[in-house]
Order: sequence, then structure tokens, then C-alpha cells
Amino acid sequence: MLELLDSPLLVFVVSFVAMSGSAWIGTLLATRRSAFDAEAHEDFGVVEAATLTLLGLIIGFTFSMALTRYDQRKNYEEEEANAIGTEYVRADLLPASDAAKIRTLLVKYLEQRILFYSTRDVRRLAQIDIETAKLQADLWAAVRAPALAQPTQVSALAVSGMNDVLNAQGYTLAAWRNRIPIGAWTLMASIAICANVLVGLGAKSERSRRYLLFVLPFVVAIAFLLIADIDSPRGGYIHVKPLNLLSLAESLRAP
Repeated sequence: MLELLDSPLLVFVVSFVAMSGSAWIGTLLATRRSAFDAEAHEDFGVVEAATLTLLGLIIGFTFSMALTRYDQRKNYEEEEANAIGTEYVRADLLPASDAAKIRTLLVKYLEQRILFYSTRDVRRLAQIDIETAKLQADLWAAVRAPALAQPTQVSALAVSGMNDVLNAQGYTLAAWRNRIPIGAWTLMASIAICANVLVGLGAKSERSRRYLLFVLPFVVAIAFLLIADIDSPRGGYIHVKPLNLLSLAESLRAP
């Protein structure tokens, strides 16, 4: 299921086909039933309007959930850049040899964090995760040794900064895994299918039926595509770009 949601174009195709088929089923049911009397037609209109309204609300809430998660990923990227930059400066609080080692490791770590945001290859991502974990262990060992040798408040600042660097990566990973629940997608898809069946069932003419088979399914499928694109960290076209990390890397390269 997650593989489908990581391909927004596939989400669009599947949802459009499913909802067009639902509207077509509704038109078939409409041709086989007797005409509504006035009272029944009025009740049907109430149910149809309520279902479409509920569909619009569910799509709006789900879109808001996707935007919230996207903003969260952007915020943690900024926090990672700030934490790495701060620790790079705090390395001056340690002995010169330890500071040089920590800065070298931080530059390598920064490169891996940029690759984490940029890569789309799952195999490459696994290698990045392994290298990141190794660099985290090296960074902690590099800051722990001088802090234990000289346990002062000044060295404690460097240890605290390194702790922020490591925590920021964990927060980022949690945010990237925080996706819209499958249950929410299932509920939204179910309501969309029911709404299209009702719209097809309520079509009054052959011409309107032809349009209804495509217009509403197309619009809702576009909404699903946009939600899936924003919610997928690596799929689609809307991604969190590591602008702050790239800016930090450029500043560290500057003389």
C-alpha cells in the first residue's frame, strides 16, 4: 500500500479509474430503476449533497494533515542545520586536536545528511543510513573523550551540542516516517466511491451522465494526487530540499 502512495501518478490513475467506474455503476443503476417521485428525489438530493460535502471536508482535512507533515520535515531540516553549525563552532571549546577531528567528522556527517534529503534510491539510502550511524558513533566518541578527560562546564557545552546534533537526526527520521494513516486513505477513498455512485445515480440525462463519468472523478483524483505527493517524502515532485544544510556546507567551505 505504501508503494502505491509513494507514486502520486499511480494514485491518480487508480483513483480516477475506480471513481469513474463507480460513477458508471451509478448510471447503470439509474437506467434500471424507476423514476423517483418528487419526495424520493428530494430525499436523494439531500443524501447526495451531504455525501459530497463530507467528501470535501475529508479531502480538506487530509490535505491539511499532509501539509502539516511537510512543514514538520522542513522545520527539522532547519534544526539539523542549526545543530550542526552550532556544534562546529562549539568545537573550539575543546583541545585543538580534538576540535579538528570533530570538525572533520561534522563535515562528513553534513554531507551524509544532504544525501539523505536528496537521494531517491532505496539502496543508496540504506548505505547512507549505515554511514550516518557510523559517523554518529565516531562523533560521540570524539567529544566524549576530551569531556571525560576535562569534565568542565565548557566541555559540557560541546557535549550538549553534539547531543543536539544526534537528536535532530532522530527527530528528522521520525518526521519522515510520520505519514497519513492508511485508515484515513481508506475512509477517504470509500466516501469518494460512494459519492461518485450517487452522482451517477442522480444523473437526469444521457449527456450529463457522460460528463459525470469524468469530471468529478478527475477532480477528486487530482486532489488525491496532490495529497499523496505532499505526503510522500521521496515520491512525486514536491520534496523537502536541504537548503539550510547546503547553505551551511557552503559556509564551512568558505575560507
